[in-house]
Amino acid sequence: MSETPAAIVLAERVASAARDLGIETALIGAVALAANNYIRATDDADLASCVDPYTKLAELEKELAAMGLRTELRHPDDDDPLGGVLRVWEREDADGEPLDKVDVVNFWNPHRPTGTPAMATIKNALPLGEGSVLRYARLADLVAMKLYTGGRRDEADVVDLLVMNPSADVEEVRSVAKGYGFDRIDTLIEEATATLSRQRR
Repeated sequence: MSETPAAIVLAERVASAARDLGIETALIGAVALAANNYIRATDDADLASCVDPYTKLAELEKELAAMGLRTELRHPDDDDPLGGVLRVWEREDADGEPLDKVDVVNFWNPHRPTGTPAMATIKNALPLGEGSVLRYARLADLVAMKLYTGGRRDEADVVDLLVMNPSADVEEVRSVAKGYGFDRIDTLIEEATATLSRQRR
């Protein structure tokens, strides 16, 4: 049996502490991609949250620091599409850089309270495994989160996710994405469909 990656072990502790404070989370990023059949190497873990960064996220930072973990909380500003990021780690490399870190990526910015897919993603998240407090974003929600982030790498991830999940409910993916105004999903679904068609020849 392979050893559980250190970042996942730490993410379990962070998610458990968050839940004790009434903060629900869901894995996004590379770990969620892997849980949805798209493996990409990573040494870190990302947890989505959707809370007030100045109260709840600050409360979580205080709790994690009391547990002996190292933390760094970045608050959002008026232009930030995110609602702050809480970085958590236990070990550092020779240059003092965090190893196997966990980022709690918060998606509620009180300076610009706009709608994001984060709340639904967290609500609909699926258990990572038996006995684990961790939950991961299901495919349709993960696609919406990728489109919300909006980078070229994120769009490429959407195509790869759909290619790696040929039996996925594409209409659900389309509906969820368009519910947030992400009409670009049509083009990305076409790209994934074309890729799958080439692979089947």
